[in-house]
Amino acid sequence: MVPPGDPVPCYSGTRVSRRFVFLYNIVKGERTMAKEKKLVQSITSRDEDFAQWYTDVVREAKLCDYSGVKGCLNYLPNGYAIWENIQADLDARFKETGVENVYLPMLIPENLLQKEKDHIEGFAPEVAWVTHGGTEPLQERFCIRPTSETLFCDVWSKTVQSYRDLPKVWNQWCSVLRWEKTTRPFLRSREFLWQEGHTIHATCEEAEERTKQMWKVYKDFVEEDLAIPVVAGRKTESEKFAGAQDTYTIEALMHDGQALQSGTSHFFGNAFPDAFNIKYADKNNELHSVYETSWGMSTRIMGAIIMVHGDDSGLVLPPRIAPVQTRVIPIAQHKEGVLGKANEVLAALKAAGYRAAIDDSEKSPGWKFSEQEMLGIPTRIEIGPKDIESGQAVIVRRDTREKIVVKLDEIETKLGEILETVQKDLYAKAKAFLEDHISAAVTMDEMKAAVTEKKGFVKAMWCGEEECEDEIKAQTGGVTSRCIPMEEEHLSDVCVCCGKPAKHMVYWGRAY
Repeated sequence: MVPPGDPVPCYSGTRVSRRFVFLYNIVKGERTMAKEKKLVQSITSRDEDFAQWYTDVVREAKLCDYSGVKGCLNYLPNGYAIWENIQADLDARFKETGVENVYLPMLIPENLLQKEKDHIEGFAPEVAWVTHGGTEPLQERFCIRPTSETLFCDVWSKTVQSYRDLPKVWNQWCSVLRWEKTTRPFLRSREFLWQEGHTIHATCEEAEERTKQMWKVYKDFVEEDLAIPVVAGRKTESEKFAGAQDTYTIEALMHDGQALQSGTSHFFGNAFPDAFNIKYADKNNELHSVYETSWGMSTRIMGAIIMVHGDDSGLVLPPRIAPVQTRVIPIAQHKEGVLGKANEVLAALKAAGYRAAIDDSEKSPGWKFSEQEMLGIPTRIEIGPKDIESGQAVIVRRDTREKIVVKLDEIETKLGEILETVQKDLYAKAKAFLEDHISAAVTMDEMKAAVTEKKGFVKAMWCGEEECEDEIKAQTGGVTSRCIPMEEEHLSDVCVCCGKPAKHMVYWGRAY
């Protein structure tokens, strides 16, 4: 807007009065504010329609959109920047455990895929095949990788000979393709980004230890960096990964009470390596089988961030993975000295190592506030003429909207303290929600009541039979076993479904 007192050219080329300009700006401002309100109104309330709320947030925050290939996503800058931070933090954790990164082809010859029967049967409905090279039909089909166990085993079958070659602890960051029938941004798409770790070891014990180690890496990362609490444990036989002997999982609880499998680690034993004839000679020159693991986390975890922390104004990002941790917003930036001071604050914060940005556009402060909230930026720093006179700025938390007045010469230290508090508070809030949505049931009536009335996870005893899992799913309208925790509670002596002696306590729930 033009400041009152400064005459402006009219379309006719004449001059208009200062009072007219002032009144014009008021009307213009009111119209602008009316338009700006739509920014927030375009998001459906979480409690009104959670699925639509999720779609609205993904769209309005410009995280991704669908591409011209059905079921595949365009990852937009706002969304991909989050994934880059997830990748950087998780990759650093991997390397602390001795993981090395590699990259293998995206195409898998059909003969390799057929070597492990259980594995291919598990993926067969989702595999996409390449049948032509240019205009010529291929002599052998290639599948676009749904996962890469077979490729890793093929490499190791040619390179591992001695105990000196072990272990192999490899990981690749890539995309995979699974021809899903129903897709949803981040949660389920045909092509998605992930990391897939693959290892082989000389002993079963060493491989099992690595499987659990990476499972714990995922748990620590999700809870510490993403501020998402999880329940963790081993999958039942029917829920484990195709071809695995054991699958360990972390399960997060979304705001609507549904679970999201957020990371898995698999112990394969020696089925895959034996199928590829991977053997190593020990110190006595005797041949032995190797033991394999694999583990993965995908862009699905971005859906968890949205659904666990988001609110009716948009995203709420944990500071540790937020692409921008704070946005400086100058107030009355047309006034002398305001933009200069705002940029001075920005430069100081960047020099101190913060991921900081400035919004010096001509949009009104109200619009800038709404956009910052929509994008989930953890804090904003408001600074205007009066703040500059007082040698201060106002830091506003995205999660609580609390306004904190901070002296400019302390802003670098205070911002760090506030960001750390936001990180801890987001976890505490999500943890309280999780604990409030875990019920216990010893009968089917109690289980059905829990999943209907309270939603969330239900702890219940299980006999270990797949038939009972199927019956529980049928009676509860889709509830499945999520995991068997490492430390099981003893809720009763009998299975919640059939009444036979119980073998395990299981977390049950509806899941994405």
